[in-house]
Amino acid sequence: MKDFRKTRRKRIEAWLTAAMFLFGTLTGCGSVSDTHGDVGTPNDGKLKVVTTLFPYYDFTRQIAGDAVDLSMVIPAGQDSHSFEPTPADIRLIQNADLLICNGGAMEQWVSQVVASLDSESLKVITMMDYVDTVEEEIVEGMEDAGEEHHHSHASADDTHDDHDHDETVHADDDDHDHDAEDHDHTDDEHDDDADYEIEYDEHIWTSPVNAMKITQVITDTLQEMDPADADIFAANAEDYLGKLENLDQEFRDVVNGADLDLIVMADKFPLRYFADTYGLRYRAAFSGCASDTEPSAKTIAYLIDKVREEQIPAVYYLELSSHRVAEIISEETGAKPLLFHSCHNVTRREFDNGVTYLELMEQNVVNLREGLYR
Repeated sequence: MKDFRKTRRKRIEAWLTAAMFLFGTLTGCGSVSDTHGDVGTPNDGKLKVVTTLFPYYDFTRQIAGDAVDLSMVIPAGQDSHSFEPTPADIRLIQNADLLICNGGAMEQWVSQVVASLDSESLKVITMMDYVDTVEEEIVEGMEDAGEEHHHSHASADDTHDDHDHDETVHADDDDHDHDAEDHDHTDDEHDDDADYEIEYDEHIWTSPVNAMKITQVITDTLQEMDPADADIFAANAEDYLGKLENLDQEFRDVVNGADLDLIVMADKFPLRYFADTYGLRYRAAFSGCASDTEPSAKTIAYLIDKVREEQIPAVYYLELSSHRVAEIISEETGAKPLLFHSCHNVTRREFDNGVTYLELMEQNVVNLREGLYR
């Protein structure tokens, strides 16, 4: 995975060089994406807030309502991990008062864009700075992201599994020493890639508990930047935080009364924070930020065996993703293929219809129940 991210970082640097050149030639050009909202319109006195990801767009929308001009950089329907900004995106950020981003390797481009802009007034808040982050992990049966894996976390239920699978990747050996990694890298490669030695799971918003923390950070920031509307922000945030607390309790009620504590994702697994919050074990085809999309026959066979072994009634797939692997597992086991929405982005139709984080997560409550109760 490090090689993939290093290659992508270099590609983004080249892309940004070209994009910044084009940006410098643009005068009065409008946005190319409907998610860009009112960018380019005359200043109406409202804060111009730009978010990179859908969850932060929706949290801000719930807190601020019409009190800010709100836009989202990444177009609806696009995977955030493969996004590369256009000159119009750069202009959107240039004109903003506040940029709300996630951070992490999938948003390498953000710091590069911000550093290239001549904007002393732009405030940037990075949400991964406000929650406890965890490293990505490779659990039993999961496709390894490459030979350069550096994680130290093991599956939460390694001690409960009696099966000895050759494909299992365990990263919890007592003698695993990050300082003494014996990989075949040159010093230059290590120096160039130093910022990416530790690969943190970036999908922090998947936990409603983190969503509450993030909501409070956004609220505090908006109040600081727009004192005149501080009472509006506070009242809306109080109401929204109450809804997030109810959502959190719904998930806890489902898990506490369940027959099972294992979820099987026939896809990438961007739900580490969610699983940790509710004490769930998991098996998946890939880690959350894996570049691969097609698991090996060995991985699919492992997931089929796991579903049969633990009598799992449902197997999950992600939004904006193929259902094929989930359907294969379903055909072999009878488990029902269901969507578990990570909320990282939504389709164009969903965006246009005003779908919310809460609506998506409420459906996850329903689908989680189907997967944990026999």
